[in-house]
Amino acid sequence: MTARQDSDNLAWDRSDELWEEAMKQIRLSSTCRRIESFAQRMLGKPVKLVTPLIIGGFNVLYPIRIEDSAERVLVRLPCPSQAVFPEEKTLAEAATAAYINQYTQLPVPKVFHHGVDSEIGPFMIIQDLESRRGMSQALEVPRDDPNDTPVLNPDISESNLKRLYTIMARCVLQLAQPTFSRIGALVETSPGSYQIQARPITLNMNNMAQLSNVPNSIFPSEDTTYKTADEWYVVLADMQMATLLFQHNDIVASEDDCRTKYVARQLFRKLAKQGRLSKFGFAEDDWSACSKQARPTLSAPDGSGSFRLWCDDFRPVNVLVDENDQVVGAIDWEFCYAGPTQFVLDSPWWLLLDVPEMWDNGIEDWTTVYERRLKTWLSAMEEAEKDMEPGSMLLSAYMRESWATGRFWLNYAARRSWAFDTIYWKYLDERFFGERREHVPTEELWKIRASLLSEAERAAMEPLVQIKMEESKERRLIEWDSEEARRRLASFLFD
Repeated sequence: MTARQDSDNLAWDRSDELWEEAMKQIRLSSTCRRIESFAQRMLGKPVKLVTPLIIGGFNVLYPIRIEDSAERVLVRLPCPSQAVFPEEKTLAEAATAAYINQYTQLPVPKVFHHGVDSEIGPFMIIQDLESRRGMSQALEVPRDDPNDTPVLNPDISESNLKRLYTIMARCVLQLAQPTFSRIGALVETSPGSYQIQARPITLNMNNMAQLSNVPNSIFPSEDTTYKTADEWYVVLADMQMATLLFQHNDIVASEDDCRTKYVARQLFRKLAKQGRLSKFGFAEDDWSACSKQARPTLSAPDGSGSFRLWCDDFRPVNVLVDENDQVVGAIDWEFCYAGPTQFVLDSPWWLLLDVPEMWDNGIEDWTTVYERRLKTWLSAMEEAEKDMEPGSMLLSAYMRESWATGRFWLNYAARRSWAFDTIYWKYLDERFFGERREHVPTEELWKIRASLLSEAERAAMEPLVQIKMEESKERRLIEWDSEEARRRLASFLFD
């Protein structure tokens, strides 16, 4: 049984219907001719659209051959109905790709043109690297259906795994080098110049809107950036609360289930507000129950003024390689922003390719298998670090301690609404607040920790339970008024 909480199945069905309609529109001959004409106008040369199209989860790419030339480019457009913030996402992705190309040694496709066209909408015209082979193909169990989720091949040899992990480790190290003074998304402020001037667009935000019908109005405004890691942890905690409040269908199974989800979110947010999440699992952690038994040795990163690139969707499938598994380019820089350095100090979630909350044999089995592969990853990381220049950010020691302390789980849960509840109660709660008595049913865990809430937080719990129980009587999708949605969220956030 997977550890993933259900998203709103009505919203998911609606998303599937919109996806099917979008696929028809994307492939229409008239659409393809329009893209071909657009590319010719932008490039100023005769071009021809070639097949097949490349269709991803959030984008469609039209391969274009420049006639009288061997050169190929890709016209990259947000997929209709799947990218919730298409214009914002595209402009941030173009700026991020250009920044990475300029300031790191990680190869990325060149962005020739980007912007918002009156006919086409938001677009990028990028270099076609011509490889369609992601690093994951060398790592995964062979798949009959390309739509199946890739899973690390359990029979892969240790030497081959370390070789491939080392290639990925070099990519990770390159991304970790640039630093930023604020948390947020990159904006091109003038040709070739980039600044953090926009809100982070996260994969979780996209999924909240698309698969849980959470209103966009509760997200940070478009030009919001953050000066401390603690501020961003509070925003992530607010989003966890918003998922519980606004997902109308399939979010709670019973009154006690609702209480347990509410208590976990309020406690997580309280720790964020107190500045404790950013210190958890570091030498400065003087508050958590687990730090009383074994204090970590490595210091927390600077809480302000030294942030690093974080990409929610960076993983082996997005690292294109040649037939010798050498990197030709890393792609898909959507959902990438300057985030807390804490995130890059964790070992990657993608070592097994599949996420813990969707692992067929359950999250505990994922954890066991991951721990075994983590040893290989850390060895690969140490190998890659030998090539770094003196003074570079080295990650292996931090990653080792992150897994040992549970900091890995804190950051993973903060970024994933539908993994949050299982991870909070299984891997975080006792590390935060000490051991619980054994054999408490999951839906009754709230009773053990409710006393840690403030009087106001406890008083708001039963009204929310009644709201969610009433909502469960009628399956529907609600279109929220922006102001009303913000008021509802604020009424459950106690500052």
